[in-house]
Amino acid sequence: MIVSAHQPAYLPWLGYFDKIAAADVFVFLDTVQFEKNSFINRNRIKTAQGPQWLTVPVQTRGHLDGSLRDTLIDDRQPWRGKHLKSIAMNYARAPHFDAGFEAVAALIDEPLDAPQHHLAELCWQQLQFWLAALRIDTRVVRLSELGIDSRKSDLVLDLCLATGAERYLSGALGRDYLEVERFHAAGVDVEFQDYDHPVYPQCWGAFAPAMSVVDAWLNCGADATADLLQVCAHA
Repeated sequence: MIVSAHQPAYLPWLGYFDKIAAADVFVFLDTVQFEKNSFINRNRIKTAQGPQWLTVPVQTRGHLDGSLRDTLIDDRQPWRGKHLKSIAMNYARAPHFDAGFEAVAALIDEPLDAPQHHLAELCWQQLQFWLAALRIDTRVVRLSELGIDSRKSDLVLDLCLATGAERYLSGALGRDYLEVERFHAAGVDVEFQDYDHPVYPQCWGAFAPAMSVVDAWLNCGADATADLLQVCAHA
């Protein structure tokens, strides 16, 4: 049983989905703290001037003290329209723009359920769409469903034990804080993701890795984007 985990992420990059696809169970860390300047509420698209950030504004009062489940989107700012305009302007000439933009617009402007005011819930709804579209059948559970309130390395070990993990697939940054010996003592092996980013046709010159999934989606199309992940998973 392989388990991976990650914070919610807005329009994630392909490496995020690779980490999910490589696991039997993925834990959506919706009760950890919000991290400023992370990829939780922002991601990048490619433009003629280089990568551009798309950031979901959040209400700042108290959000660094509470969990992501409590982090509110600041919809007083017209961010949804701005994001869609930026995507439309920079991908209008992408080969699969006409086929793919409507789905992206629905995720940003009209979420799958009622409009969401909490950041984690917006990311959760987007994730459900991308997993289905990219043919990833990993079981996904919310950390809030597991009743775990520990932190950092203890949190990861606890979620491994709660899900019956034999192996934990960590991101590369896990080397900085995971107490690997304790995992081994508990019977859990630890592996660190070594993602080999695929190169695919993009607009605007030389290839730029680590863009939002929207980049591959509009440049390559749904099936080819799913195939990129399958190739990496079996490389």
